[in-house]
Amino acid sequence: MNNRSPSRAAAFRYALRGWWHVLRTQRNAWIHASASVAVILTAVWLRLDRLSWAVLFLAIGAVWMAEFLNTALEAVVDLASPEHHPLARVGKDVGAAAVLIAAATSAAVGLLVMGPPLWERIAGP
Repeated sequence: MNNRSPSRAAAFRYALRGWWHVLRTQRNAWIHASASVAVILTAVWLRLDRLSWAVLFLAIGAVWMAEFLNTALEAVVDLASPEHHPLARVGKDVGAAAVLIAAATSAAVGLLVMGPPLWERIAGP
């Protein structure tokens, strides 16, 4: 093994450090966290099947990945272009748009997966 490559434990520490950075510095991450918890608790209450759980987890994961990649993109843009530059703005705006697309798509998935059983639970027999 190459002495320069981090151990698996170190790689996990770096990943967790990145996760913690996103939670500490990105206001929207707390919105995503709250929405994720709300979806999971609702899915438990609805007693969804495994396939529905898988679809929901994929949707939740897509939003988190978009948020993490957007945060990384913003950091790299800030490093490369500390002063305001039109292309830096484009990069940041496109990254933010990716998060918006992931969130909107996930909301649609949530409605499709949880909407009918939620309506049945609320409307009753």
